[in-house]
Order: sequence, then C-alpha cells, then structure tokens
Amino acid sequence: MLLWAILLVLASIRGQFATTPKPFVSLHPPWTVNFEGETVNLTCNGFHLYSPRKTVWYHKQFGAEMSREVPGNTFLVHESGDYRCQAKGSASSNSVHLIFSKALLILQAPLAIFEGDSVILRCKSKAESAMTTKTIRKNNRPLIQLDRRSEFHIYHASLKDNGDYQCTEHKQTCAVSSNTIKIQVLELFPRPMLAASSSQPIDGSPVTLTCKTQLPPQKSHVQLQFRFFRDNQIPVTDWRDSPELQIPALWIEDSGSYWCKASTMSFHVWKESMRSRIQVQRAAANIQIRTVPTAESVFEGQELVLICLVEGVPGPITVSWYKLPNKRFKSTKIQDSQEAEFKIHVVTNSDAGAYSCIARNSRRSYTSIPMTINVRVPVSQPVLTLSTVKSRIVEGDTVTFHCEAHRGSLPILYQIFRENVFLKKIEATSWRRSVSFSLTAEHSGNYYCIANNGLKNKSSQAVNLSITVPVSRPVLTLRAPRAQAVVGDVVELHCEAHRGSPPILYLFYHEDVTLGNSSAPSGGGASFNLSLTAEHSGNYSCEANNTVGAQQSEMVTLKVTVPVSRPVLALRVLRAQVVVGDVVELHCETPRGSPPILYRFYHEDVTLGNSSAPSGGGAAFNLSLTTEHSGNYSCEADNGVGAQRSEVVTLSISGLTENRSGPVATGVTGALLSIAGLAAGALLFHCWLSRKTERKPAPNPSRNSSDSDTQEPTYHNVPAWIELQPVYSNVNPRGSDVVYTEVWRIQGETKPTAPSAPALLGNKDSGVIYSQVKGASASRPQLLTSSAPHR
Repeated sequence: MLLWAILLVLASIRGQFATTPKPFVSLHPPWTVNFEGETVNLTCNGFHLYSPRKTVWYHKQFGAEMSREVPGNTFLVHESGDYRCQAKGSASSNSVHLIFSKALLILQAPLAIFEGDSVILRCKSKAESAMTTKTIRKNNRPLIQLDRRSEFHIYHASLKDNGDYQCTEHKQTCAVSSNTIKIQVLELFPRPMLAASSSQPIDGSPVTLTCKTQLPPQKSHVQLQFRFFRDNQIPVTDWRDSPELQIPALWIEDSGSYWCKASTMSFHVWKESMRSRIQVQRAAANIQIRTVPTAESVFEGQELVLICLVEGVPGPITVSWYKLPNKRFKSTKIQDSQEAEFKIHVVTNSDAGAYSCIARNSRRSYTSIPMTINVRVPVSQPVLTLSTVKSRIVEGDTVTFHCEAHRGSLPILYQIFRENVFLKKIEATSWRRSVSFSLTAEHSGNYYCIANNGLKNKSSQAVNLSITVPVSRPVLTLRAPRAQAVVGDVVELHCEAHRGSPPILYLFYHEDVTLGNSSAPSGGGASFNLSLTAEHSGNYSCEANNTVGAQQSEMVTLKVTVPVSRPVLALRVLRAQVVVGDVVELHCETPRGSPPILYRFYHEDVTLGNSSAPSGGGAAFNLSLTTEHSGNYSCEADNGVGAQRSEVVTLSISGLTENRSGPVATGVTGALLSIAGLAAGALLFHCWLSRKTERKPAPNPSRNSSDSDTQEPTYHNVPAWIELQPVYSNVNPRGSDVVYTEVWRIQGETKPTAPSAPALLGNKDSGVIYSQVKGASASRPQLLTSSAPHR
C-alpha cells in the first residue's frame, strides 16, 4: 500500500514538472569568471506567468552541496562552485559553474552563446597597465592583438566561432596567461519541420501547413518569421510572423513538395525544413436524391420534397435541379440555389418523371443519379358486400366477402375486419377482391374492409352479419328447496341449451306429457315451477327449439316423498286384563307416508325402542310386562321429512295371578250380570224405539254383529265426530268368556257419516264404560287400542 502511495506522489510530481517550464540561471555581470572578492547576482528565470516568492538555491563545492531559501528569485554569491535554483512547484535548473579567481589575469565570457549573438570576450588584468599588450588566442593560436583594448567582439556568432579561447598579457619582463574558456555556440532554434493537416487531402478540401521549431528559454524574447515554399523555390506566401498557414482549398494541380523557412528578423539566423510531399486526391463525390415521401409513395395532392445529398464535394457548393428529358424534350433547369431541397407543394400527374441534381464548387461539378417519380392515385372508399346462397344464414354456411375500391393506383391492399378485429389480408392487383369463410357462431357481428395503396387507409361502411346457431342438447336441472323433494314443495325445472341463437322456446315434460313451456328471448335458459304432489314422482325432460331444430334433454328422475300421517298405536294382549308377566305387542302404523318409515315406541315419553318398515306399513315392538309398565304409551313415525306422534294409549296392569282372583271374579261377575241384565233390557227397549222412529239407523262399525266368537276383545278409540243417539249395547255378546257393555252418551244431532277406522278420536262429551262381566279365557289374545278414560 505504501509503494502505491509513493508511486502516486511521484506521478503527481512528474506530471506537475512536465507542465511547468524548467527555470534557468542568468548572471549579472554576465561573466562566469571573476576575481576573488567580486560578487555576482544570480537570477532564477523562466517563470512567465508569475515570479516566485521564495527560491531555493543549491551551492555545490568540493563535493558537498548546501541549500538556502531566499525571498524572491535573486541570490548574490562570491564563492566558486556550481549553482542551481528551484522554485516551489518547479523542476530544478541546470547548474552554473562560477569561478572567483586569485590569478593576475582572467578571460571573461558570457554564460551561454547562441547563434547570431554579439559576444564580448574580456581580457581583464588585476592591475591594469598601459605598458602591456594583450592578445586573444583561439585554439592556442593568436587570434587578435587587443593593443590598449581589453575586449574582443564576435558579431553574429555562429558555429565557426566554437573553440578554446585564452588571453595573454605581455609586460616588459614577462608574459602572463589567463584561464582558458571553451566557447560552444548553441543552436538558436532547431531545423524546422513542416507538418500538414493531411498529406493526401481531397480535391478542394482545406489544408493547414505548420512550420514547427522552438526557441530555448533563454531566447524566448527572440522573434522569428516564417515562409512557405512549393517545389523549387516557388513561394506560397511572403514572410509572416505565424508559423501556421491555412489553405482554404487545395486542388489536384496544387499537389507537390512543400517546405518552409524559419528566420530571425535580421535574417542572420535562418533554417529551412525538409521537403514534404502533399498529393491531392480526386474527390469521391457521392450525389444522391432522397424524397419525402419516398419515391414509391408519391400521391396526387401531396407535398413532395426532393433533397440533394452531397458527400465528398469540398468547398461551398451550389445545387441545380433538372427534370430529365423524354424522347422529345430536352432537360429543364428548374432551380439553382444554395439550398439542397426542391419542393413541389401540390403534386399532380404532370409532375411524374425523372429528376437529377448537380452540385458545383469553384472548380468542379458533380451530377447525381436520376430519381424517377411516379405519381399515384389514392384509393377511393371501398364497398363491402356479402354473398350467400340462402337468405337465412345458419352456422356452417359459407359466405363470400367482396371488397372493392372503384379508384386508386394498383396494387391495393385489402383487409377484412370483424368488430375491429383483423381477419384477413388480401394483396390485390385488381380493384375487386373476394374472400370466403365457413361460418361459425363467432362470426356474427359487424364487418368492414379497409383499402390502402400506400397513402392511407380508407374504410368501407359496416355490414352486419347475423348467424343463426341451432340449439344444442339442453340440460334439465331440478332445483328443489331441500335435498329430498316432499309433497307441497315447489320444484323449479330449469332447462338450458348452452348453444343456440335466441329466441329459444323451452317445453317441459313429465312422463312425456307436456307440463308447460317458457321462452328465452335473449338466449340462456328458462324455468318452470311445479307444486309437488305424490303423483309428481317420475321422469322429467325438456325440449329446446329456436326454429332451426329441436333438441331434447336427457331424462331426470324425481322421487316425491310423502310425509307420514299421524300413526295409530294398538296394544295386542292375550287377555282382557293384563297381568305382570304377560307379553304385550305394541303395533304402530301410519296410513300415509313414503317408505322407509322408522317407528319409535314410548312409555311415559321415555323411548322403549324402535322398528323400521323399509317398504311402508306398520311395525311392532314386544314388551314383557312388569308392574312398572302401567301408564301411557305412544308411538312416533318418521320417514326423514317430519315425525308424527300417535295419541296416548293407557295400559293398566294387575299384579294378581288367575287362581287368586277366582272368588273375587265370581262375586263381581254376579253383580255385573245383574246390572248387565237391566242395562240390556233398557238397551233393547231403546233400540226398538229407535227403529220405529228412524227406519235407517246409523251403523256402528265398532259393533259389527259379524264379530263372532273368533273376534278378540278390543279396546279402541271412539270417533268424537260421530254423533249418535244414546245407545247401549253389548260388545261381543256371543261365544266369548268376557262380556263388555258399551254405554255411549252422544250430544247433538245424528249424522249418518261413516267413520274411518284409523282416525284418532277425542270428543270429551262422549263417554264409554267397559265392564268385565265374565272372566276372560287365557288362551285367546286381547287387543287394546287408545280409548277414552273409564267412568
């Protein structure tokens, strides 16, 4: 990292020194050799833009170098040695060697002698005397005797003045020799070099010639002059202060060898450059015509701009436009201008033809390749027509589209669009072109065509095409309010054909019998509502028709579930008075309801069990009785759409066995027989009166005389809505061990309405009295049904 930092610092210093001129040291007096005790004022020069505030001076003597910083740029010295200077931010100057001599005779000369300088060599004695003779020697040969003078002048120093100089002084008794000074006349400026901006310029192009040389810093005040020549001493210019010559245009005939001279203003020092060959090249002119718009797209009524593109033609040019001749006419000059454009504001058919431009400079003219302009006619508005075989277009038919522009230059590009969507492109060499399509449902809509022959699009009027699509096979959907349709629900029959042009008529069928119809004027589906009854179970279908053809849906089966009605609970026992240990059968049955039906049995609203009837009908549940089984029984029917509960049937269970109840039964039977005899007599008398007053008495289904000894004892509900006259009758009077007497008390008028056996009755104004007259036989089952309370 440290190495990189050092390199960067050195590079910065090097770059800084490269851009700062190197200083040099001047002497006053100008002599490099002086007598001991004299002083010389050194000046650090070479700073053109500023004078340094401080200067560092270096003095080297006897191998040791010391430095000293002084204000300004001057330094007064009186010791022999090598001196150099350096200012802040500059490089170090070259060393100057000074001698402060103890000799009796010294030869003094300036520090530096350049070509053309006037030089003074001074032969100086420590003790000047008129009685001496001084001689200047050059290269150990006498050059000149100074007589009484002490200075020797060299005017306009040149290289021939180089050599070793020494002076001698002859006295009366002896001769004294001075120090030797080697004079090397320095070059005032180097031989100039001619530089050209281009050694092979294009014919007519500008060229810059530069005579390059440089004065030393000590002679920067010297003014030089320059002159340029071609071939053998043919001056191109007079003497001039500038080393640069700009030639506006160099032509082929100006080709040759060029050189220059650099001279002082006194012409004492002059030098000439080497010859440089400049060969002017013929211009590779490229003249072209470009048009706006392009030549292939020039239409009547437009503005046409022709542009002359000139490349490779030097100098200021003039552009001339010509319309070329045909077989009978000569070319016509139509414009002569500095501008490279030619405009035709409104193009007509007469402007068609070939055009060329000529570019001229002061020496040459260049002609373009002709550009042919063909004037085209814009297309007129096209007309779109549709051709079909039949008047009503159905999906699958073929239609032909004709697009025609009655005017316009060929070729013409036609494009067919449907609802602004591109369908087909046709390149036409005639004004009328056609294209055919096999139609689908998506082809309905508005059509138009566009014609274009290069200027701009022209659109036709829109033409509407309506395509009738036959209906597809519809789909029938039954929408019910619940998963299982129930009598009384309203079912929506929805029929929809997914394809087909409206309007669509939908017809609905049940077992191929029409239920009704509905229309869809805008397409889509239609619905039909049906309030369900039990008879609505079966197969349904629908039909879609849009006059192109009818399609029928697949069959959909609907099963209508009938809710259960209120069930009837019957208790089937082996004897009239059930006792502990008997088995009673609870039979529950609902006269109406769709299977399967689940029956549940309850004792005092506590579930005893359940039984199912998969095909409908009733179900039974057997129960072995205990004393706890006395009480109210009911059952419930449920087929998933609602449960119904039966009326309550009361069962009374005796805890006595048969042998222990015999004496009691005998006493009771006697008493009951007496009461029964009286009641039977009264009942028979009442019946005789009733038959006399009413010839058609109301039959009692519960007292069917056909119930012989095969009929089991039965407890059942008496219909409350059957209004009978008071009547008393024995139930099962023949062939049975048990005799019951029914006593009915009915209010209201007699109505000959036949009761329904399964109906549950609950008239609080009627009363039934059951009396056990004789003990029941254990071998015959008894039936108990829901009844009124005992009184």
